[in-house]
Amino acid sequence: MKKETQLLVDKGEMLPLMEEFYTIQGEGYHKGTAAYFIRIGGCDVGCHWCDVKESWNAELHPPTETNIIVQNAKKYSDTIVVTGGEPLTWDMTLLTNKLKAEGLQIHIETSGAYKLTGVWDWICLSPKKMKLPTEEIYAVANELKMIIYNKDDFRFAEEQAAKVNKDCILYLQPEWSKRDKVIPEIVDYVMKNPKWKVSLQTHKYLNIP
Repeated sequence: MKKETQLLVDKGEMLPLMEEFYTIQGEGYHKGTAAYFIRIGGCDVGCHWCDVKESWNAELHPPTETNIIVQNAKKYSDTIVVTGGEPLTWDMTLLTNKLKAEGLQIHIETSGAYKLTGVWDWICLSPKKMKLPTEEIYAVANELKMIIYNKDDFRFAEEQAAKVNKDCILYLQPEWSKRDKVIPEIVDYVMKNPKWKVSLQTHKYLNIP
């Protein structure tokens, strides 16, 4: 990346845009809601079951002017979801300020592994064992989405749930490739521990992005 471009990326005036699309939010509290997704490239958290591994290398995704991203987004929806990759790899201040100036509702999906930047209406925190969240995000997370791949993930989920604020909504979501095995375990767990709710990747059942 050219030095001038890198400086703009560091300031958040450009961001490595992987893709943007209008669809239905498939997961968590806002499932079923039409939303415009902005997927930012770059992630070093390294979940082996990640379903968008092509997002990891930011170099593959062209730095795009934040203004252009905002202009595209506002044409489609009042609800914007910023996801990745790991969007907090980058400074989200400028992007969120510009989206807010357009009167849009902004959600983020993050592992919380990096400093929280930006102004958000909804924070979906999905912690990963490989790179734990920063302490500050637990206090402001609106929902905690724990991916269940194996039995140890229930232990990790409880560990993370103990750190979030009292208003944070708790979700257990099966890792897609293991869903047939773990869904019965999740159902059983939630019935025994009703502070949790089940989240499913409904967009995959609807066959949409």
